[in-house]
Amino acid sequence: MRITRLYTKHDQSPYDAFDFTMTSSEIRNPDGTVVFSLENMEIPSRWSQVANDVLAQKYFRKAGVPARMKKVEENDVPSWLWRHVPDDEALAELDEDKRFVGESSAKQVFDRLAGTWTYWGWKGGYFDSESDALAYYDEMRHMLCAQQGAPNSPQWFNTGLHWAYGIDGPAQGHHYVDYQTGVLTRSESSYEHPQPHACFIQGIDDDLVNEGGIMDLWVREARLFKYGSGTGTNFSNLRGEGESLSGGGKSSGLMSFLKIGDRAAGAIKSGGTTRRAAKMVVVDVDHPDIEQFINWKVLEEQKVLAMVAGSMLAQKNLNAVIAACHGGMDEDSGDERFDPKKNDALKKTIRETRKAMVPENYVQRVIQFAKQGYTEIEFPTYNTDWDSDAYLTVSGQNSNNTVRVTDGFLQRVLDDGDWELINRKNGQVAKRIRAQDLWEQIGHAAWASADPGMQFDTTINDWHTCPSSGRINASNPCSEYMFLDDTACNLASLNLYTFRAEDGSFDVTAFRHAVRLWTITLEISVMMAQFPSARIAELSYEFRTLGLGFANIGGYLMASGIPYDSDEARS
Repeated sequence: MRITRLYTKHDQSPYDAFDFTMTSSEIRNPDGTVVFSLENMEIPSRWSQVANDVLAQKYFRKAGVPARMKKVEENDVPSWLWRHVPDDEALAELDEDKRFVGESSAKQVFDRLAGTWTYWGWKGGYFDSESDALAYYDEMRHMLCAQQGAPNSPQWFNTGLHWAYGIDGPAQGHHYVDYQTGVLTRSESSYEHPQPHACFIQGIDDDLVNEGGIMDLWVREARLFKYGSGTGTNFSNLRGEGESLSGGGKSSGLMSFLKIGDRAAGAIKSGGTTRRAAKMVVVDVDHPDIEQFINWKVLEEQKVLAMVAGSMLAQKNLNAVIAACHGGMDEDSGDERFDPKKNDALKKTIRETRKAMVPENYVQRVIQFAKQGYTEIEFPTYNTDWDSDAYLTVSGQNSNNTVRVTDGFLQRVLDDGDWELINRKNGQVAKRIRAQDLWEQIGHAAWASADPGMQFDTTINDWHTCPSSGRINASNPCSEYMFLDDTACNLASLNLYTFRAEDGSFDVTAFRHAVRLWTITLEISVMMAQFPSARIAELSYEFRTLGLGFANIGGYLMASGIPYDSDEARS
């Protein structure tokens, strides 16, 4: 492909068009404690402090960047595009704590992203000539610096670590399709082929331990969360509670396995130190365990309420019991102080403690504590902060939950008819329930816990662009990517505000230029990527799903004096 220059010149650095400044980033908790701090970072002067903080805390590589590097010569790659590795001889001359550092300049990030895209684009034959590759490299760096466009987070986390710095590690079980041979290949490196995709949809078989089954899904999800991606799965293939197992016995049901996946996701931050796991759980409305699924988070919210109220009541009342043991009678009374029949203050306090529903065994336990000389008991209390120990204790907090409904179900709701829940293995009716009752449960659960959401299966599949290749069963966690199971989508967004000309008009020429280059970027990203399973690698190579969107339409409309909720804005 030929790449024309719109923003840059052949003999100039794209950064010459920008002013850079040295600044710092500090993020604090509401209580004033420092969460993150970085000084002496080089950032475009036009960037806001929020943008600086996001780049510094989330996207800068924090460690492993060699302070001295050398190029790796490749005969079929231009010398300016050669990748880098640590220069061990030069590093040996530095103090050990200065040999490997973190990124500290936005230029480093822009260079590793655009450089990696250009490198793989060159190897894949995307550019007609070296000058076209260089033009692409410069134009992409300019647009990143000008905040005209941005890739999804896993690109910032992973792309270019191997090309720019020689960062690598042992294989993590990923696969890719070789762009030259079209052959499915198992990765031998953790970063040579990065994981740049943000959005995954994964299938699951009703099998406990084999590939594609239940426990295998937790491994595949872990590969995604580790590198900053998110995943969604429709779990409706799993048999319901009480359904027969092939080896005899009964299934423990859908919920028992969802709780395992929830715990696994909670233990892994996406990107290691960058974000929480992003996970979508979808269940069809005719699954035998659908009622348990709908009310999962409702019950867990009630457990949090019980922990918060119960811990505070227990802490208050149990310490009151100990205080009554020591203060209700003189010390000369001996063990009589600990007998409610003889210590009226203790008797009254125990009565109040029982009214507060504190378990009797705890009351007797603290009396024994008091006999041993303790004057108070440390009883931890909980609160309803979303990141508190209370929420960390209960299940269901690490996924978006969604019920998949059909037009048939919605019609039953309108007609006040019955709805059948179907066993997964034999297809028999497990239960009949009034459709409006199930609908009310969904509404109440969403009110009580903000979940579940809903996906409209019939409409989604009516709009399917590749229906002959299979049906759409689920989405990624954000639900903007709806496609086949075991596929992935690479996202990027264009900042519409940056395409507003000085006279207030929309710069169509610049926008078309950006759309073309960012589409090339996403296409190259598919070619260079590795994936958490062989199946996803194959289907992503075949379908090459891309997601180029736009952002900041609100800012564009505001700057143009157009009300957001107006006919002019909507047009």
